[in-house]
Amino acid sequence: MSKTSVLNRPEQAAEKDVIRPFHVNVPEEDLTDLRRRITATRWPERETVADASQGVQLATMQNLARYWATDFDWRKCEARLNALPQFITEIDGLDIHFIHVRSKHEDALPLIVTHGWPGSIIEMLKIIDPLTNPTAHGGSASDAFHLVIPSLPGYGFSGKPTAAGWGPARIARAWVALMKRLGYDRFVAQGGDWGAMVTDVMGTQAPPELLGIHLNWAFAVPPEIEKALQTGGPLPAELSADERRACDQLTFFYRKGLGYALEMANRPQTLYGFADSPVGLAAFLLDHDARSYELIARTFDGQPGGLTRDDVVSNITLYWFTNTAVSSGRIYWENSFDFFAPKGVAIPVAVSAFPDEVCAVPRSWAERAYPKLIYYNKLDKGGHFAAWEQPTLFSEEVRAGFRPLRRTA
Repeated sequence: MSKTSVLNRPEQAAEKDVIRPFHVNVPEEDLTDLRRRITATRWPERETVADASQGVQLATMQNLARYWATDFDWRKCEARLNALPQFITEIDGLDIHFIHVRSKHEDALPLIVTHGWPGSIIEMLKIIDPLTNPTAHGGSASDAFHLVIPSLPGYGFSGKPTAAGWGPARIARAWVALMKRLGYDRFVAQGGDWGAMVTDVMGTQAPPELLGIHLNWAFAVPPEIEKALQTGGPLPAELSADERRACDQLTFFYRKGLGYALEMANRPQTLYGFADSPVGLAAFLLDHDARSYELIARTFDGQPGGLTRDDVVSNITLYWFTNTAVSSGRIYWENSFDFFAPKGVAIPVAVSAFPDEVCAVPRSWAERAYPKLIYYNKLDKGGHFAAWEQPTLFSEEVRAGFRPLRRTA
């Protein structure tokens, strides 16, 4: 399916910096084709263990497929997206899609929020109103944000790069250009997963317009810790309980949880099967870190909690209709930064440590990695997709994290 089949937008204007309205409209024949493909899935045999140690379990996938093919209503998701102000603009030769919601509060702080993989703008929808309209959610007008939520290059409705070079550093520069094009000469940035990488790199680039950043994935693992974990060497003798838990999380991830990332980092173009099979795509997108998979899988096993079936399937369906299984994976191939090590961010940083993150960074590590740490909070629930799973907590964290910077905005 071509990208243009899901877009309703005016012809390309001559000015490259024009901001064009965007509207989603998936043709009915594409919905019919998706259901046909799901129904025609050739299933493998059941896993030979009673847990998820071999990957996404057959029963979970069959429950998901059954719901996706018969009960899921994409038009509800489409209507939800189209109720928001969406736009396309060309930056550095590539179309960038974004949601832009301005707060009714006059002194709102401009904020750009970036998703990661296997996420999308879908995972950010629940935080839009709490951040732009805090008085309707128990907050203060002084905590309001003008909110910009872009789709990463190669993701969702953004353009797909046709040449190499769109790594986190280039995306970070594009985000600054986007915010300036929208008229924001002072702003803050937030991210998790790849969104955190882009946001952290924005922090290292330190453009004068960027007041500070908030991360729910912090790049703060000390070099001696990472070396020990990578080589199997001894860890320092004196570790706090939080540091020990973070080391345990990283050990599990290095040994058991990196399969999807290694494939995309080395051979993203090989993922043709995920562009051709919706169930294959769904299984790959579900198989992230162990705790995230557990929370998602239980949704399809009759134990909802945090995410709904529509949350999960809407995100997968967005990948399917935009045919971004391969293009979204290329950011792993493009990336040249360590995904856990500090990069030398010298501007103000706020960190929210959710316990079920791939690595819940301890305060001691965050203080060492970010010399201008203005906020740190260790939460008692929430995981890798914090904005999606715990939107209320996440929104409160973003408000609190940026509160110290408001007087300088």
